[in-house]
Amino acid sequence: MSDVRHVPAELSSFVGRAEELAAAGEAVAAGRVLTLTGPGGCGKTRLAMRLCRAAAGAWPDGVFWIGLEQETDGGQVGRRMAAALDVPLPADRDPVPVLAAALRERELLVVVDNCEHVLDDAAGVVAAVLAECPRVAVVATSRSRLGVPGERVWPVPPMRLADALELFLERVRAGAPDAAGPAAARAAESQARRICDRLDRLPLALELAAGWAGALSLAQIADSLSAPYTLLDGGARTTPFRQRTLQASMSWSHDLLDDDERVLFRRAGVLEPGFTADAVTRLAELGGPSAGRLLRALRGLIDKSLVVADTTGPVARYRMLGVVRAYALDRLAAAREETAARDLHLDVHASLPAELAPLLETDKDAWRARLGAAYPNVRAAIEWGVSRPDPALGRRLAADCAWLWHLEGRGAEGAALLRRAAALGADERSPLQARVLAALALVLNTAEPGIEAFEVARAARELAEATGAPEAARPAGPLIALGLLATGLPEALAEARAVREEAVRAGDGFVADSAEAIIGLVHVLGDDYRPAIECFERAVERLVARGDRGVASFALGWWALAAARSGALERAAELAGRAVATAEPLRDLHWTGSARVVLAEIRILQGRLDEAAAALEPVDRLIDGLGRLPFITGWERCKAMLALGHDRPREAVEWCWREGRWQEEPDAAWLAPDTQLVLAAALRRSDAEAAAARLLDALSRSPVTGRMPRVRAGVLDELALLSHDSDPERALRLHHEALRIHADHGLVLGLVAGLESLALLDLRRGAVKTAGVLAGAAARARAELGAAPRPLPAADGEEGRELRAAVERGRAMDLDAAVAHATRARGPRRRPESGWESLTPAERSVAGLAAEGLSNPEIAARLFVSRGTVKTHLAHVYAKLQVANRTELARASAARPACEGDEVRRPG
Repeated sequence: MSDVRHVPAELSSFVGRAEELAAAGEAVAAGRVLTLTGPGGCGKTRLAMRLCRAAAGAWPDGVFWIGLEQETDGGQVGRRMAAALDVPLPADRDPVPVLAAALRERELLVVVDNCEHVLDDAAGVVAAVLAECPRVAVVATSRSRLGVPGERVWPVPPMRLADALELFLERVRAGAPDAAGPAAARAAESQARRICDRLDRLPLALELAAGWAGALSLAQIADSLSAPYTLLDGGARTTPFRQRTLQASMSWSHDLLDDDERVLFRRAGVLEPGFTADAVTRLAELGGPSAGRLLRALRGLIDKSLVVADTTGPVARYRMLGVVRAYALDRLAAAREETAARDLHLDVHASLPAELAPLLETDKDAWRARLGAAYPNVRAAIEWGVSRPDPALGRRLAADCAWLWHLEGRGAEGAALLRRAAALGADERSPLQARVLAALALVLNTAEPGIEAFEVARAARELAEATGAPEAARPAGPLIALGLLATGLPEALAEARAVREEAVRAGDGFVADSAEAIIGLVHVLGDDYRPAIECFERAVERLVARGDRGVASFALGWWALAAARSGALERAAELAGRAVATAEPLRDLHWTGSARVVLAEIRILQGRLDEAAAALEPVDRLIDGLGRLPFITGWERCKAMLALGHDRPREAVEWCWREGRWQEEPDAAWLAPDTQLVLAAALRRSDAEAAAARLLDALSRSPVTGRMPRVRAGVLDELALLSHDSDPERALRLHHEALRIHADHGLVLGLVAGLESLALLDLRRGAVKTAGVLAGAAARARAELGAAPRPLPAADGEEGRELRAAVERGRAMDLDAAVAHATRARGPRRRPESGWESLTPAERSVAGLAAEGLSNPEIAARLFVSRGTVKTHLAHVYAKLQVANRTELARASAARPACEGDEVRRPG
């Protein structure tokens, strides 16, 4: 049986409607919408719920329920549907094309309940989905038709008399004893028939009338219902009969309430669906009945079917049906209590974030769930608050909700409310305005990635410092550090460290860990992986434990790339998979897409092209056909790498250029440096060597390249590959210079690729033995790293036998030995024979950890290498430094002079 998702619990038995269920069920069809229409209270929603459960086995991809009764903003209908269907969305984009793309190949039933108050938006979403998704069926409930192509409208008829009697008498028996004896039972049924006829067999009206069976006899109910309906027999009829039936039955039911129940009924109209008993008791602050009396009144309203109780969750929640709530609000306005009630509603919900604040530092998932459950009321409170003559409380509540909007993909809605709150304080220099700006920056960072988040964050901090309240804008600190990456790595590193230190002093764990992750990012961008990994190790577990999913997935993704570039591909794949799992509950296309891109890139490096495509497929499906593509870090580059892996270089060129699609004129300088490298390789393999050379020449002169050793070495290797045929000596020089950079910075994958390029060049130059040794060592390294295998050089005859023998000798070499062999084959080594400067980067890493007191197994785990490799490196270190043991190594390490670059490479 397929999945049935989000269908509300049936809190009372379902009676009758067998013929209606059969007829409506036959009308449900893929590629069509069936709209159940009728006035409020006619049973549309209950009928749709039954259709869901009856249809469960017929839809392989599931049955999904989207309730719109709480939705006040029609623009959010698409996002509400996407959330129910677990479709991640770009925060700054129209969700409907993404939703349609996600459902294009799926076979499922979607039920959209209570469309009438957002009719145009609901119709637009349904029409867009059906136009793109021929195997999706939609059932909608609305008081009016949607008006979309292919719609089948099915007016929900009155209940048959037998069903109406069964429903009414069953509800009566739930609240009052059965009539004693056959004669009494016949009399009760006779009165029930009178009631059913007078209420037009309207289910909600019958429920309301049955709610009085514990206080009135059936004859009394029938008699008291007769008076209002004399008004319906003549005169102008401006509304359908059954709608007037419901209005009259509500008026009748309201008139029978006691005083406390009437007070609660009208005041509860300000409560959005999903309110709790606590919200009810707080209404006592308006005067009149006490909290205890209001709870008893709540029980009475539930018994009389004016309030629906859902006790299936950990906390009981209550709601009024839409038509009942509208009547309650009319009564509230007539009593001239609406302003006071809404002010109190604002006070109640403005205090909720403070009550939940401790969870922000311990369990943000729980915080998100608790505040999210109250969100319809919180949003209504914000909207009321910012409309008041003094909007301060509404602005404060908006700032308190920043994390919910940041984490739950509600960024567009949150940004709009926070911009409104910020505009209301534009002339105000206060800590509150600083808080609002910091909150806006946080939401913009995921809702609308770009320079605005950085600028707003900086304005927030300046205002907070000027008003003597630096804590008001502390969450903006990591965003400022990220923005400074465009200025330079040293500036971003200094800012992130300052933010971390200030947050640690203040006890702000999130800001401290976010800054730690950004420090790790700076180290990765500078190709200094050991301190980067240590930063991520310190930050990630705390971020995950708190539920800071966005930053945690960001840190895990960069940690995965650091591990991959250090040669630990299996560990990198594990971390990337964890980044995806961490981001997915956010249902945000930027976070989940960026994590999936990292996973795909690592699969490409492993040679698992099908798995890379599978990692990208959910992202590709969601954004396929979008006019303006969302920003997903590295997506286009990864697609280009995948095309190169399948030997489609021209396709790879096109993908690289798409990364700069937002430019008016294409300019490779605006592409990421890594993307420029992939573009150069794709151009070279597309026989566009001149274009590749121009691109590489420009990239080599870029200031960015000077700060990124991996890119600098990549440029040299690509330039060398362009010179293999035309200038072998230049190619050899360039490859060796790249090899030195790779070795100095521990760029393991670059070392392997460099050895393979040298092997091909040496074979062309006739250096068969050297070519074979380097190729064999590279093949061994790829196998040990779990990287994609590459074809070995081939030759015929005696040269072929010599080459194969050399390959076998190379397979006996580890990577360091192979690099040393390549360097000796080139000529004198650049590195001295002894002292600290003689150590390779790998040897320096092992020496540093050993000097700190780590054991060989601990060093192996930290650097993702084998224990035997650690032992070999230590032997080289002892010989080069002329020390005999770890004690002497520690003394030598403490006494050594600082080396250029230590400030960036050391942890912290």
